[in-house]
This record gives sequence, C-alpha cells and structure tokens, in this order.
Amino acid sequence: MSELLYLVAPPERRPLDPALIRRAERLAGSRPRWLDPGGACALALARPLESAGRAELLGIVEEAAIDYAMLPLSRHRKRLLICDMDSTIIDIECIDELARHAGIGAEVAELTRRAMAGEIPFREALETRVRMLEGVPIRVIDEICRERLRLHPGARTLVRTMQAHGAFCALVSSGFTEFTRYVRTLVGFDMDQANTLEIRDGVLTGRLVPPLLGPESKYETLRRLGLTRGIAAEDTVAVGDGANDIPMLRAAGLGVAYHGHPEVRRHADACITHTDLRSVLYFQGYARDAFHEAG
Repeated sequence: MSELLYLVAPPERRPLDPALIRRAERLAGSRPRWLDPGGACALALARPLESAGRAELLGIVEEAAIDYAMLPLSRHRKRLLICDMDSTIIDIECIDELARHAGIGAEVAELTRRAMAGEIPFREALETRVRMLEGVPIRVIDEICRERLRLHPGARTLVRTMQAHGAFCALVSSGFTEFTRYVRTLVGFDMDQANTLEIRDGVLTGRLVPPLLGPESKYETLRRLGLTRGIAAEDTVAVGDGANDIPMLRAAGLGVAYHGHPEVRRHADACITHTDLRSVLYFQGYARDAFHEAG
C-alpha cells in the first residue's frame, strides 16, 4: 500500500531544514507537497521501503525534533472527530484541580498519572479519587473553569475546520459533565459525553451518578456515532493522551496521541509531541489555507 510521510515543524523550528527535506526526498523518491510553506509537507513514498530505509527515514525526522506521521495513502480527510478532553483539548486534569482546592492535590495527581499511564485500573483510580473529593463546594468548578482552564493551541481550529468540511465533532471524557459542557461551548463541539458528579446541598458527595463511563464508553461512542451517521471506521479520527483513550485510538481510522504517555504512543497511528492540535489537520492532508482559524 502506498504511504505518505507528513512532516510538521513547530514555530521555533520553521522553516523545515532544507537539508532534512533533501534527505527525506532521497529516501522517499518524491518531492514534497507543501501544506504550509516551510512548516508542513507531505511526501509520497514512490516505492515500498525496506526496513533499513524506513528506519533511516524515521531516524532523520525524529532527530530533527519535529512531528511526523507515516500513513497509508487512503488515510484521507475524516468525517468524524472524537477527542478526549483533559490534557488533550484543555491543559489541565480537572479532577486534579478539584483535589488541589481540597488540599489533596499531590495525592490525587499521582493517582491520575498512574491511571493515565495504564499502571492501575481506570475504574478503581476514578472511584478512589472521586471519594476523596467529598465535601468540595460546586462553586469551585466555576472557579476552575474561569481561572485555571485553558485550551491547548489549535483546539478551536481543529474543530471548526473539520466541521466546515462536513465532519461531526464529539468531546468524550472520563471526567465530568460539569466541565465538558463548558468546554463543548468554548470550543464548538457538536456533542459532549462524560461522567456526572453527585451533588447534594451544593457540595460533592464523593460519588458518581451511574453509569460510570470509562475507556470502553469512548470506543462505544465512536462506534455508535459511526453507525448512526453512516461513517465507516476508516473515516474517523480520535485524539487522546491517556491509557483510557487507547481503545478509541485503535478503533479509529486515524488514532493520534497528543503529548501521550509511552503506552498510548505505542498504540497510535501518529503522535504529536512538538507541535499543536492543528497537526491533526495536516495528518489528514489539509493545507493551511483550508483552515478555519479561531477568531
């Protein structure tokens, strides 16, 4: 199967090193198609590469500290986008911020890290952390949204561009609806899905309202939306950073690890480490002039 090599440079490394491009051209056997002059391009592999040639090509781009993806030529623009929220669309873990307000931030953050790295079972980690939040006033949620929550660069551009080209965009989280509703509006997603915190008399009870949504619910949402909207799996893209995102990344036509944990990167088709969420568009073949940038 024919493949495309996508190269995307972070702003501080633009333009892409001409020497790197020449070496990539030699190995790929083709000239680059520029998606963003000097910043992002795609090279079609003119012939199948043997393992040594492939290793040399990937070694070149990894050494350059740029983002890249080697994808089948059929990995075209997608019609369904599924995104994780915490540490993917936004730059915080909401449960960690709630814990910080409760004075147990370090303890909960360590549980979050271990859960996202796949070191402890997701359900156990979530229920344990939520129990520790008993008594936190719900006003803290508004404070976090207003004062601490920030979007990762490119989040609005990714969603608006895909929507402008006919895609349906869903925000799916193993976190909490109290935050996903806010982020959905902020970014412009078509829908959101998450767990619901139980609240009584204006404080968190330390429990979740059933059902508990975890890794499989993200996968099931991708599958269900594909079926109901007549979108094949190959026409979907999923983006996430933690171990609970692995099932949906593996099921999507294009699974992208965004600053992901090592275990997540091993299961992804493409990884974003040096650039921002706009690279999800480049990896689908979008040129910069097709972007709908946020105002």
